[in-house]
Amino acid sequence: MRPADLGPPRRYTAMGVVAAILLALLAAVTGTAPARAAGTAGAGYWHTSGRQILDANGNSVRIAGINWFGFENDNHVVHGLWSRDYKNMLDQIAATGYNTLRIPYSDDIFKSGTMPSSIDFSSGKNADLQGLNSLQVLDKIVDYSGQIGLKVILDRHRPDSSGQSALWYTSSVPESTWIADLKSIASRYANNPTVVGIDLHNEPHDPACWGCGDTTVDWRLAAQRGGDAVLSANPNMLIFVEGVQTYNGDSTWWGGNLEGAGTYPVQLDVANRVVYSAHDYATSVSNQPWFSDPSFPGNMPGIWDKHWGYLFKNNIAPVWVGEFGTTLQSTTDQTWLKALVDYLRPTSQYGGDSFQWTFWCWNPDSGDTGGILKDDWQTVDTAKDGYLASVKAPGFGSGGGGGGTDTTAPSAPTGLVVSGTTASSVSLKWSASTDNVGVTGYDVYRGSTKVGSSTSTSYTDSGLSASTAYSYTVKAKDAAGNVSAASGVVTATTSASGGGGGNPGTGAVKVQYKNNDNNDSSPTDNQIKPGLRVVNTGNSAVDLSKVTIRYYFTGDGGASGFSTSCDYAAVGCSNVTQKVVALSSPKSGADHYVEIGFTSGAGT
Repeated sequence: MRPADLGPPRRYTAMGVVAAILLALLAAVTGTAPARAAGTAGAGYWHTSGRQILDANGNSVRIAGINWFGFENDNHVVHGLWSRDYKNMLDQIAATGYNTLRIPYSDDIFKSGTMPSSIDFSSGKNADLQGLNSLQVLDKIVDYSGQIGLKVILDRHRPDSSGQSALWYTSSVPESTWIADLKSIASRYANNPTVVGIDLHNEPHDPACWGCGDTTVDWRLAAQRGGDAVLSANPNMLIFVEGVQTYNGDSTWWGGNLEGAGTYPVQLDVANRVVYSAHDYATSVSNQPWFSDPSFPGNMPGIWDKHWGYLFKNNIAPVWVGEFGTTLQSTTDQTWLKALVDYLRPTSQYGGDSFQWTFWCWNPDSGDTGGILKDDWQTVDTAKDGYLASVKAPGFGSGGGGGGTDTTAPSAPTGLVVSGTTASSVSLKWSASTDNVGVTGYDVYRGSTKVGSSTSTSYTDSGLSASTAYSYTVKAKDAAGNVSAASGVVTATTSASGGGGGNPGTGAVKVQYKNNDNNDSSPTDNQIKPGLRVVNTGNSAVDLSKVTIRYYFTGDGGASGFSTSCDYAAVGCSNVTQKVVALSSPKSGADHYVEIGFTSGAGT
């Protein structure tokens, strides 16, 4: 994980808004998604088909995982075992809802006599790791991961433990060693489908190129040589290929530029094995120029589309965001992570398919990003983990990703209050619960009836009757299915009219528009990309579930089949509804409109 240096930092000031939406409206024929085979996803060996990764039974699988590093540096083993048992750590990873481990390593672990350091064996911890070398410890981690439903991707992170390299070889670790070690580790796990694939080299960057034809620096050609070496030893493995830093003068994060893969694809001896991989980070790693662009975060989907997202959206190949992370210390970083999670989320536009991902990282000792664990190596950072809750996916195999050991329920939510009312809704907020592993969400009850769920500490209950009293409680839940005791009860009475909970106020709104068909957009992509910002100009809360926006347009060349997607919304794209309506009598400049609404989860 290292950034490209793309320019000096610039200041960004956020605007206070009710909601911001970026929509892409496509004039396209939408096909029917193929039927999916029944059964537990993840069985056997995996392969690719277009943008999908499929298991041995043809089920689509979703990698929603975490990086756990350490084997790549001079500890020669994952970090944290100086204070915890490795099985306990893996159980917590699975119970927190991650289904895949990306494990970085260096070629040093293949050297004879390479032993792990900083493992605590006291009080029975890590007892079965005593006396094992680094590769044997890796075997144990892979074995237990498979038992609890976790898959593993091995990441050749560094040629040696001294540091990252721009190219896949160095003067001390030639390409021949890289090839031999790839074949060795592929053979080692040839009969173990827990290890689904190998990330050939971490973050190639300048002078690495893509498609330039110079075999000493062309990473695409090297990836073909390395991938074929892996497949010669284990033809069932997926081959994860990262991008470079610069393509045709356009620079981004190290390993994050896959613009050239459309023109110069990686072609291997075994078909349906390539998964392209990108890395993306926030200002805690490097303050890139796009973070201070006035259109941020609305500019981000276009940047991601250009660098790697197009491969997924055009059904060329699966795309795995192998690293993304942040300390979350700045508003910009928080906004970036929310936007990226929205971008990664499955949508109906792509048949429910989604990008694959592994967050950086589990370890709290990553200086640029911190981790999902706090510095005590025990406690989950629920705020950071909460950003990822909506894109997590089930575990694989009989373990189901649950680990089978977490039976501790979260604490009951406290501080439940009514934050607003209208004639038809009640808005609630509360203080976050705590959990030994991590809180994944909250269930809201009206009386004894569950009326909804939230991954944040607020919720709006809509569709209520005017001038009516309702009582509410909230319960917290974790990834293992444990549910807390109920919060204290609060009572709210809806208003007689559309006012704001006894405060007559007004709830006027205005809609601001921005044309997002910028220079990054192709004039022939058959898309219009309006950016819409809804601003509350009144003095009381507005229930977004009662807000509807219509954007009028004329179909190009008389087109009548359209699809829509939400690229970013401040309230989350899952809380935005969209439909295209044909006008029975076309108006001047318009024969259709897209109607945008909000679910109750959008709040106020």
